[in-house]
Amino acid sequence: MNSSHLANRLQHIAPFHVMEIAAHARRLQAAGRDVIHMEIGEPDFTTPQPVIDAAQSLLASGEIYYTSALGILPLRQAISGHYRRVYGIDIAPERIIVTAGGSAALLLASALVVNRDDEILLTDPSYPCNRHFVRVMEGVPRTIATSAEENYQFTADMIDRAWRSRTKGVLVASPSNPTGTSLREGELSKIVDCVGAHNGVLISDETYAGLNYGRAPETVLSHTADAFSINSFSKYFNMTGWRLGWLVAPENRVRDIEKLAQNLYISPSALSQHAAVACFSEAGYAIAESRRQAFQERRDFFAPALNAIGFKVPVLPDAGFFVYADVSALTRDSETFCTDILEKTGVAFAPGIDFGEHRSREHVRMAYAVSLEKLKDGVQRLKVALTGSS
Repeated sequence: MNSSHLANRLQHIAPFHVMEIAAHARRLQAAGRDVIHMEIGEPDFTTPQPVIDAAQSLLASGEIYYTSALGILPLRQAISGHYRRVYGIDIAPERIIVTAGGSAALLLASALVVNRDDEILLTDPSYPCNRHFVRVMEGVPRTIATSAEENYQFTADMIDRAWRSRTKGVLVASPSNPTGTSLREGELSKIVDCVGAHNGVLISDETYAGLNYGRAPETVLSHTADAFSINSFSKYFNMTGWRLGWLVAPENRVRDIEKLAQNLYISPSALSQHAAVACFSEAGYAIAESRRQAFQERRDFFAPALNAIGFKVPVLPDAGFFVYADVSALTRDSETFCTDILEKTGVAFAPGIDFGEHRSREHVRMAYAVSLEKLKDGVQRLKVALTGSS
């Protein structure tokens, strides 16, 4: 196809460099190298057994058909109960839309609110797909540089100063990919008030909520019924390949989202939905919590160990399984650095250029989603490569 036939929006969609690192790592593995994967944010735990059991039961019945575009009612009710259990708030099941992954929830929210040239504010650094969802809708993702002083997160004052006539809304991500950090205590309610004062739209990406360390998870839904809240079964519930998420929307916007979902993907996977109900059983919660504790143990080893060998972790992650490390003492080109380290050590991690522009070539993202033993091995390999000592 002639390139002139392609939509102009593709000019603004950047490749995901972490996937290129991952492909390089797989080539090394195929050649016999032992590779430690810290590049992709995927828990190494298998799907919880109660979820597998529920899926096998449905498979045995053979009754796997299209569902409502909003998702099956038992799952929407279970998610509603999750908000009551974890956050102490009542969210009507009718406001909950089950989606084909958290990415589909973000796509639906973007399709609903973003017009051509509308400006959506995001932090720099932030997850690249979030800004690309805005671009696909021909909006303008405007990134605002953040630093360790703000936990790499927005403050209400920052949003207020950045707001201008073309600004339509804000997309916050707390906890954040790539930094593993959350909004400061009390800041989310201030952001809700700020965006409301500007008559804007607030989208809250809460994909990593639940994987919190030292503080309780927080949702925008505790502060307002007018925001859009995004979540996923991939991280806390360890269901990455099942491609299932959810969106909580203002009540008067559910029908509009339903129309979009019907046309974009008909419905989420029936098998994944019926299986996911088991996440909210007592056994499901027990497994998720034990794995959260394992992630915290990994974090408690990994961040200090990186600091000791020349990486700088300016903010200890309080959620998720990522470390956003400053490597300015080691390189001024994180992309080349990641490739060179992978070749030398077999340790794979992502360059900061995937996540923004502000000092991105001086940062890398490393996932502690592998076992503690592999993390220790990886740190030892990096230490030898960087210091020459064992």
